[in-house]
Amino acid sequence: VRYLGNAAMSFLTKIASGYWHVADSQCGYTAINRRALKLIDWRQMYKRYGQPNDLLVRLNILNLRVCDVMVEPIYGIGEQSGIKPFRMIPRLSKLLLRLFMYRMLNKYVIRDTHPLVLFYALGGILTVPGVLLGLFLVFWRLVQGPDTVAMTSALFAVFLSVMGTQSLLFAMLFDMEANRDLKG
Repeated sequence: VRYLGNAAMSFLTKIASGYWHVADSQCGYTAINRRALKLIDWRQMYKRYGQPNDLLVRLNILNLRVCDVMVEPIYGIGEQSGIKPFRMIPRLSKLLLRLFMYRMLNKYVIRDTHPLVLFYALGGILTVPGVLLGLFLVFWRLVQGPDTVAMTSALFAVFLSVMGTQSLLFAMLFDMEANRDLKG
């Protein structure tokens, strides 16, 4: 469970931070140089469990290079994690969404203009309604039976979902390319 949670949060952090090459962003172990220490506004830094995620987003906005440093975790015998997943997952997911929006606004709208913002927006606008409409139509079909109107709507739901997913994937590809030089 710990491994799967770490992998999921690391993937979401890659999307939020733009550091697609960082393997384990949830480790918490950080080595940082003096220049970066001076550039970061530590008063605005998130103070709880999501602090490494916040740090990565702020470093990306400043176009600072980041690299993985392999560390071996050492757990005490019988050590139990104090993390409550049902409280932490929604809180950290909300933080990652906020950090993602913060990075998009500051890096790709205010400081520079990049089409990846449009692809991310289009992907969100199309995918969410497409999936919701598709789920509604599946439920409708189970309750009401076959319907020709629902079949046309199902094609529309698939169209929205596919176009939205493609836009999200293109946005991620643009994001990876835009941040390729930040690999330390």
